[in-house]
Amino acid sequence: MPLRNLSILLICQLISATGAIVLVTLGGIIGSSLTQNQALATLPVSIMVISIAATTVPATLLMRSIGRKHGSTLASLSAAVAALLAAYAVSISSFPFFIFAAAVFGINMAFTQQYRYAAVESVDQKYASRAISIVLIGAIGGAFVGSELVKHGHSWISDVPYGGTLTGVSILYVIQALLFQTLGPLRGDEHGTTTLTHRTLGQIVTQPVYIVAVLGGTVAYGVMTLIMTATPLSMHIHDGYTLEATANVIRGHVLGMYVPSLVSGILIERLGTIKMMTVGAFALLASAVIGLQGQTISHYWFALVLLGVGWNFLYVGGTTMLTLTYSMAERFKAQAVNEFCVFGTSATASLLAGTVIYVYGWYTLVLIPLPLLVSMVVGLYLVRRDPLVRL
Repeated sequence: MPLRNLSILLICQLISATGAIVLVTLGGIIGSSLTQNQALATLPVSIMVISIAATTVPATLLMRSIGRKHGSTLASLSAAVAALLAAYAVSISSFPFFIFAAAVFGINMAFTQQYRYAAVESVDQKYASRAISIVLIGAIGGAFVGSELVKHGHSWISDVPYGGTLTGVSILYVIQALLFQTLGPLRGDEHGTTTLTHRTLGQIVTQPVYIVAVLGGTVAYGVMTLIMTATPLSMHIHDGYTLEATANVIRGHVLGMYVPSLVSGILIERLGTIKMMTVGAFALLASAVIGLQGQTISHYWFALVLLGVGWNFLYVGGTTMLTLTYSMAERFKAQAVNEFCVFGTSATASLLAGTVIYVYGWYTLVLIPLPLLVSMVVGLYLVRRDPLVRL
């Protein structure tokens, strides 16, 4: 299995994860220091999430026009500029400008989601799941680098709080842009960017396996975002647990999301996408059930770790299944629909999480995923014998 492209994509994933963790961690903190209305403190992060969802389809279409290498390079440079804009916003104490910087940063995060497709197109189809997993491993390193940048970069520029952290993020994205320029050829490049196909978009998206694959990614990201976003509010604000305890639970969740990537690709190759996606769906079900049992730190920790593991198996499996439903010439339009569904749902879940927690509480929130997960399991059962699916 070729490793050059996968190594480049893994490092780029690490850099993108670093930037995302820095912006998500500091978004509310910086926001609260720039606005007198503390209810708006997390608005920059919400705008960033909306920007991700709004950019998913344009990102796919741009890469169809100019290729993944050049599209990703431009996105990396936009993130570098966004980080510098954020630092400038802090230096002039401008909340609107910081929101604008967060929106620009969200553009690159939409492109980041495409790294897994570039990984698939770097290897033979039989190694698709393993390639996706390898790239996602980069996020583990990003979790550590991002936290270190937040911790140590706060005072690097004396007159601008976190200015050093944001400048460091900008430098990393310039390095990422240079790395993308060394990316090797991908499967499908030989077809060109204007190849016509006989199948319409409607014919592609109405395939049962395509529908279930999209449902897998959408449910995985939607359920994960809903519960993860609500957990700090429930733990720290409602239940009164310390920030340290809350951070430990979130850290366990992040590790649960990405550590399984060390084995999930190989497991999918050996056991098949249906079985591994089913395991992922049941892990998410177990997470919700544990959440219903109580609100001790242990309940939160086990629920959030299982939430991460379930997300990994269902998301990697769903992406792998999706790649079975289109030809290389059809890939961009098929992927565009998937990305819009997945990250549009994630953005909606992120925005709704706080409202649901404040109005209805934790127990109602963890009930919401149950019908979605039951539908997911039923869908997997119905397509289990489809010839497209590798059992």
